Amino acid sequence: MSNIKLAVEVVSAHNLLPKDEHGSSSAFVELCFDGQKFRTTIKEKDLNPVWNESFYFNVSDPSNLHYLTLDAHVYSNVRATNSRSFLGKVCLTGNSFVLHSDAVVLHYPLEKRGIFSHVRGELGLKVYITDDASIKSSTPLPAVESLSTKDPGLTHAEAPMVHSMTDTVSHKIAERHTFHHLPNPNHQQHQHQNHSSAPAISHHVPKYVADEMKASETQAPKLVRMYSASSSQPVDYALKETSPFLGGGRVVGGRVIHGDKTASTYDLVERMYFLYVRVVKARDLPAMDITGSLDPFVEVRIGNYRGITKHFDKKQNPEWNQVFAFSRERMQASVLEVVIKDKDLVKDDFVGVTRFDINEVPLRVPPDSPLAPEWYRLEDKKGEKIKGELMVAVWIGTQADEAFPDAWHSDAATPVDSTPASSTVIRSKVYHAPRLWYVRVNVVEAQDLVPSEKNRFPEVYAKDLLFVAAEPFEDHLVLSVEDRVGPGKDEIIGRVIIPLSSVEKRADDRIIHSRWFNLEKPVAVDVDQLKKDKFSSRIHLRVCLDGGYHVLDESTHYSSDLRPTAKQLWRPPIGILELGILNAVGLHPMKTRDGRGTSDTYCVAKYGHKWVRTRTLIDNLSPKYNEQYTWEVFDPATVLTVGVFDNNQLGEKGSSGKDLKIGKVRIRISTLETGRVYTHSYPLLVLHPTGVKKMGELHLAIRFTCLSFANMLYQYSRPLLPKMHYVRPFTVMQLDMLRHQAVNIVALRLGRAEPPLRKEVVEYMSDVDAHLWSMRRSKANFFRLMTILSGFFAAGKWFGDICIWNYRYRPRYPPHMNTKISQAEVVHPDELDEEFDTFPTSRSPELVITALAGFYMMRHPRFRYRTPSVPINFFRRLPARTDSML
Repeated sequence: MSNIKLAVEVVSAHNLLPKDEHGSSSAFVELCFDGQKFRTTIKEKDLNPVWNESFYFNVSDPSNLHYLTLDAHVYSNVRATNSRSFLGKVCLTGNSFVLHSDAVVLHYPLEKRGIFSHVRGELGLKVYITDDASIKSSTPLPAVESLSTKDPGLTHAEAPMVHSMTDTVSHKIAERHTFHHLPNPNHQQHQHQNHSSAPAISHHVPKYVADEMKASETQAPKLVRMYSASSSQPVDYALKETSPFLGGGRVVGGRVIHGDKTASTYDLVERMYFLYVRVVKARDLPAMDITGSLDPFVEVRIGNYRGITKHFDKKQNPEWNQVFAFSRERMQASVLEVVIKDKDLVKDDFVGVTRFDINEVPLRVPPDSPLAPEWYRLEDKKGEKIKGELMVAVWIGTQADEAFPDAWHSDAATPVDSTPASSTVIRSKVYHAPRLWYVRVNVVEAQDLVPSEKNRFPEVYAKDLLFVAAEPFEDHLVLSVEDRVGPGKDEIIGRVIIPLSSVEKRADDRIIHSRWFNLEKPVAVDVDQLKKDKFSSRIHLRVCLDGGYHVLDESTHYSSDLRPTAKQLWRPPIGILELGILNAVGLHPMKTRDGRGTSDTYCVAKYGHKWVRTRTLIDNLSPKYNEQYTWEVFDPATVLTVGVFDNNQLGEKGSSGKDLKIGKVRIRISTLETGRVYTHSYPLLVLHPTGVKKMGELHLAIRFTCLSFANMLYQYSRPLLPKMHYVRPFTVMQLDMLRHQAVNIVALRLGRAEPPLRKEVVEYMSDVDAHLWSMRRSKANFFRLMTILSGFFAAGKWFGDICIWNYRYRPRYPPHMNTKISQAEVVHPDELDEEFDTFPTSRSPELVITALAGFYMMRHPRFRYRTPSVPINFFRRLPARTDSML
């Protein structure tokens, strides 16, 4: 059983509200924590009582301490009625619990219990954590209650003794134990101990934290309940909280316990060591062919792993500059061999070799500069020096090394195709989606149109056309004027081509000046005919690039960016989002290889314009990625999306060519506490025609760091979308059409990268079909609405049962007073205090503004603003349960 206890010292209270006829109160404090309840003594007739009493709560689950709450209620004892009157309360969350060395007495203002409560004053408390086994938990509440009720004088006499005993115990704690802060990036003072519990840990860790770390290594992940019991789901589909050992240390309750001085910036992933081999170039290689040259390439071997560079034709001084990374935990040999061979049609010829002892390879930790490569003399198979030299750099590093993204990885080596073309589709990369603009074209009129039939007079109607364009503007805007001569038959009268780079941009709804454009004939025309035609057809257009909108390229409910297109309207970032993609477990096989099921998986994370892709791990159903990425956060009401896919581009026979989706995870930024590390194992749930199916679990580490708390609060008062969406809104049909165009443009641009991010991946990450109607989604939304309206239904039922007179159930006898209907059985002392108050009241008045708020909400549209009000903006930014819908 854990010895960790929460100590609470109730010091004093100040300026309490009088509750008796003498203008005073007999105050006492009731403490509630983790199902335990303790009570102080009663201070008779004192508005500024002093207790100096200490209580100790047992902590049943130390890993859950972060989520627990300490409630301190202050009451006034009413002896005449043997009841108590509420004076105020204080609620403290687990984030505020510190160690004894950092604990100070804080005076908390008393809070109300309800809207009609009258409170004032402050309560002084000192709250801290201790693990001293000699300290016993306080006496349960029934014993304290009976003691104070039977003999108040004995209770008052016992208070000094309790205080003196607390001082003695606190003195023992100071002598025997030294407590330290959990590491905080803002805390500059660190204490060190000479001894350590393990050779790899140099910082002193408190005893209760060390016990917690040991227990977390053997305990299974803890299930997390996000909603009420009515919304619970099977255990296999639930979210699990974990306590992994990351690069910064062990994660316990959302805090990182630093255990290594060499912790790098990659502190949200498990540190993985790799043997890096950089093959730079060779010189003076011996001739191997009859022509006096050779086709060299390098083969890097360690144990059963082998990496090969590209080969050069007839070159004795080749340059490769290629990096190989071998996972250190999978090494089965102690000697690294770098072999140069001559490419041949039948059998590759041996040229020379250079060997390295793994135990002598240096360790490099960023931000150290890259290791300088050196020239090594080649040896033959017997170990004798031969002609030729090879420039190589060999070191041991982590995934924080700058060579990690572009290196060839042994755990990502494909058994199907080992060509350089296949290695490019398995590397980790960062992509930036293009900045999208709305192109607005207003067709005003046309002049001098010449139809194919002389007796017809075509007309052009004013119409707004909307398109989506991406930077850089490589394409042109092409408008054609067509004449419908028959059903399904159109003839082009003229065409105008407008370069988008020359179109005027705007960030508001100001009027753009219109222009006349000459229509060009789409086909070649006789020169003599052109000389006879003294005029040409013209079209009157108003064209602009609207930068005041946010181009919606993803589902509105799960948007990762809400900024307008124009950079002049961007505000500074409010925080930094860090994501560590740790591993995946229990993945379902997505293909068959050598008669067994397997998967070649990679992860894709999307937030804002930045997309990231991890390396592909071949033939692994429990891959370990351990890659960390960072984004700037501009709005808390945004969503990070992480998806898992099976790579189907490795040249296998019978492959469909499309990467298969395994599952995805959504995380709303506004649900993250700033500075806390969230380590959870997310189930990958996918809806199939046969029903919902769990495809595995994805282990992530997430941390949101707030840069400006004032800017983040200001965001909650702003509309969710830019102002132009409310000043000149689009229709639903236009939004759907524009979103479809935007997703296609983003997929086309990301598909041109190397390695390409395929279209099916972009569409799945962008929820391209989220706007489509389905019976399941409609039922889910209906039940969500019924849950909200259940309170109104209950009120209507109460109104029908109590207020409406029913002839059938009329009383047969003259009715008498009913305590249940009158709500006299469950009346609260505060309600009685309000009922027997004088008129005008002797208490401090409180204005009820419900009626005024109703008139304000129902005001005429003439008195409303185009943009939503601050309360509505705040309500819309609150997280909803749409994040949990499939």
